[in-house]
Amino acid sequence: MAEAGFAPGVMSAGLGTVPPEQTYLDVSQGNRVFDSLYDEPLPERNGDPARWWGEVVERAESAPAEIVPDLLQSTLAEAGLRSRFSEVRHVSLKQLPPNGSDGLLIVIARPTGNSDEPLPIGIAGRGFDGNLTSDSTRTDGYVLSTDVAPTILERLGLDVPSQMSGQPIRSEGPVDVAAIESLVSRMDVISSRRGSVIGLPIFVWLLLTAIVALAWRRAAPVAVRLLGLSIVYLPLLLLLGAALEPSEGAEALLVALGAPALAAATLALLRDFRALAVASAATVLAYAIDVIAGSPLTSLSLLGPNPGLGVRFYGIGNELEALLAVLVVAGTGAALTGFARAWPQRKLAIVFVLAGLLAAFVFAAGRFGADVGAAIVFPVGAVVAAVVVARRGRRIALLAVVAAPFAVLALLALIDLLSGANAHLTRSVLDAGGLSDLADVAQRRLQLSAHSFSRPVLLAFLPLVVALAVLAWVRRDTLRSWLDGVPAMRAGLVGALAATVVGTLANDSGALLLEIGTAYLLVFTGFAWAESPQTTGAASSQTKSYTSVTHT
Repeated sequence: MAEAGFAPGVMSAGLGTVPPEQTYLDVSQGNRVFDSLYDEPLPERNGDPARWWGEVVERAESAPAEIVPDLLQSTLAEAGLRSRFSEVRHVSLKQLPPNGSDGLLIVIARPTGNSDEPLPIGIAGRGFDGNLTSDSTRTDGYVLSTDVAPTILERLGLDVPSQMSGQPIRSEGPVDVAAIESLVSRMDVISSRRGSVIGLPIFVWLLLTAIVALAWRRAAPVAVRLLGLSIVYLPLLLLLGAALEPSEGAEALLVALGAPALAAATLALLRDFRALAVASAATVLAYAIDVIAGSPLTSLSLLGPNPGLGVRFYGIGNELEALLAVLVVAGTGAALTGFARAWPQRKLAIVFVLAGLLAAFVFAAGRFGADVGAAIVFPVGAVVAAVVVARRGRRIALLAVVAAPFAVLALLALIDLLSGANAHLTRSVLDAGGLSDLADVAQRRLQLSAHSFSRPVLLAFLPLVVALAVLAWVRRDTLRSWLDGVPAMRAGLVGALAATVVGTLANDSGALLLEIGTAYLLVFTGFAWAESPQTTGAASSQTKSYTSVTHT
């Protein structure tokens, strides 16, 4: 097939689970949104075709985006070109366009029923002699349904309408069908494995920690430290899992045993907040290096952007944004507490700001992490931490918090434009056709954020998050006492809390960010409790009492 100029790949059929008609509509309009953003479900195709099409168009107008059904055909018609789509069962090499010709044959497997499974796709024609890819995915062997229309228009020399969000498909490297199959196999298990590989080990760790704390109270601080470091190291082990591509059981064991082993080794080498700082830095740096190198491992890790959903295929997703924000801001506080406790307040504040800006650049820039939310939450968290540790007034703090994300967004937008990154920020915000388009982007994100709070899996944990927030407020004096004498750690926690709250309000998966951010805030708070004078003093007192009784 390669000699005939045929490039294979798979195509994301839609955002989540969609019927075949939605896939065909997305192909024709070069744009797509989640079904939840339409006012009505896709009408059934029966009865009068004209009436059905009218309902489809009316439904498209209700979406907070420029959705124009059949935009491809109307664009071709305006250029004086006729279009026809055919269903075929077999394609032979004789049917492929001859090498060097301008002909283009796009073959897509027929969707069968409601599905989120990717569809096989192949393109034959000049320039297509490797695995398919596009700027929408930046993943060899994977393209979107919305990429088909821009590909056709580009080959015909026609301008791509601004309403199309897809990017022209191209081929890269040699044809490697095995690599495509391996990619699809890994993407298929990302969602299904999260419970057994992430949820189950955490549950076991929590259970063991509770047993140790109840049965042997003086060992509780050590158990809490081990638990906290294991959860901090968990994303690092998931990145390793993406590289190894083990079976489900092997990946669960890798996480369940590997994270506590790293935690124990860290505690054996380092004491106090230095252990937490090193664990946080190791995890953050691993993902930073991976996205800078352009590796696919972040996307294929179980905490990656979940490309199987059809939304993000490169950079970091909402899950990583939520936990990395805490690891960067609160982790910086732990590092300053453990390694630079004697530094002056101004110097501590500068380090917080620099750490937040550097993380924002790496994880938000289109060439690397490509996450717009990171350009907001990292600077906000860092600036709040800097203001708290420097003890600045509320007016200055508010001004800095408001100005920081806008400044970073503007800088990253400039960098994306100059580097040609063509990432999500550039396409969704900078390429907006005016205030109305920007309003659509904002409305779409707010609607998705509100919808995220109704998801059954997330909804089950929301009461717990609310209860923890109420408890933290009621016991705020106790929490404050745990952080006496460690102002940088206190500032880091306050900054991480601010980043979590802002991320919840500004992101299209607000509930997810709230729950993951809260979980990691609990990890750092628990570690602060284990290191507090009250806890270490009580543990020391209990140890002395135990030794005395034993000796007697």
